Amino acid sequence: MIAPEDMEHCREAIRHGSLSFHAASRLLPARVRDPALALYAFCRLADDEVDLKQDKAASVLALEERLSLAFAGTPRNAPADRAFAAIIEEFDMPRELPEALLEGLAWDAMERRYQTISDLRAYSARVASAVGAMMAVLMNVRDPDALARACDLGVAMQLTNIARDIGEDARENRLYLPLDWLEEEGIAVQSFLSDPQPSPTICRLTRRLLANARPLYDRSEAGIGELPLSCRPGIFAARHIYAGIGGRVRAAGYDSIARRARTSTAQKLGWLALSAAQAGATLITPRAARLYAAPLPETAFLVDAAARNAAPRGHWSDAVVDAMAALKAADAQRHGSLIGGRGRAR
Repeated sequence: MIAPEDMEHCREAIRHGSLSFHAASRLLPARVRDPALALYAFCRLADDEVDLKQDKAASVLALEERLSLAFAGTPRNAPADRAFAAIIEEFDMPRELPEALLEGLAWDAMERRYQTISDLRAYSARVASAVGAMMAVLMNVRDPDALARACDLGVAMQLTNIARDIGEDARENRLYLPLDWLEEEGIAVQSFLSDPQPSPTICRLTRRLLANARPLYDRSEAGIGELPLSCRPGIFAARHIYAGIGGRVRAAGYDSIARRARTSTAQKLGWLALSAAQAGATLITPRAARLYAAPLPETAFLVDAAARNAAPRGHWSDAVVDAMAALKAADAQRHGSLIGGRGRAR
């Protein structure tokens, strides 16, 4: 069980750090809402550690240690870590799921770019679908079809976030648009990053990104009907709130450089009401054929991990070991260059 004081810390972290999820979580039953808030608090902490710190490599490597401690049952003495360790124990959380998130954060720290939309979906699987799969585990859902749809929703939400943040990311020298899309449009990466400005070509790519998200939102709804009845309104709400962000981008003419799309409190309340009604309708709606669609190739490993009933407690997977090794090598090379540079300056 999560200690009350740790739980309160997690609630506050999400109340201030993730308005969209905090709004959606209000429709979850308390038995799921509290561990979900604790899960998101740890994921938010992990994301901020990489996103907001100068030494991103060191931050990811520190997170690797924190996850290992949590899975060993000896978490770091911090509220989010203790709460996450309690979740691991209570729900038999498969280790592959949070380690997939860690791998995605390592890719961010390496400033990795993505050649194709498939590569971008692989990134989205790690930083978003892994969280969706963990949410399903908190609801005691291990059915592969339902898990595949949860992963669809994660990818759709991440593609929406990327579409919303193109300008903000570019000003921080971050780029998530597929490189082959940019090549097709004749956009030079460095020219765009040095002076990100709205243009018809970038707007076309933003529209294309949201077009890739839309069928995944639609497919995800079939999986929501497989969740416990009391959990359906909250997940429908997350689906509508994040898709609504995409709607705001569309309303701005797909310009996410000069402005950042935001949804209003009134809109969120409307989506919460719609979600409650939609959850009730699932009681009389037959299963849709799209429930049984194969998982995206990029998320299949998450579905396989979450579908198992026992949590593996072993060592890091080969993929994460490789990502950490590459990050350490890049970090060592960067620090070596800095030391050498300072020596020459003297």
